[in-house]
Amino acid sequence: MSTQRPPQDPESHPRVKAVFDDMRAIRQTDFVNSFWRTLAFDPDLLERTWTEVKQVMAMPSLLDPVTKEMIFIAVSVANACTFCVHSHTAAAKAKGMTDAQYAELLSIIAVAGKTNQLATALQVPVDAVFNADTAAPR
Repeated sequence: MSTQRPPQDPESHPRVKAVFDDMRAIRQTDFVNSFWRTLAFDPDLLERTWTEVKQVMAMPSLLDPVTKEMIFIAVSVANACTFCVHSHTAAAKAKGMTDAQYAELLSIIAVAGKTNQLATALQVPVDAVFNADTAAPR
């Protein structure tokens, strides 16, 4: 159940159409998912969000596309975002993530969640060597 209905004809707004056309070109698909269609209720928010997502996720960088998608999956799991877990798992698979990589990712997510919860529950102090302000220069 959504909190905002997508516009009836989002592409009737020229800025929305321009963003959707850019998405189609960058992603090489005609599909624009429901997240973006819903976000089109506010062309400013849509444009700003797409610009940032495109810069981080679609532009070449030090991380390969599969790794970026896997990180997005992990953060989406941590934030309990069902939509993003599904969309970025599909994207990672489309970009070449194997079943073995997915299984390893799930193992990492599980152990990170467990150890994060334990460290939080125990309120373990951070070791000085992990603190950039106090650690010796490398």
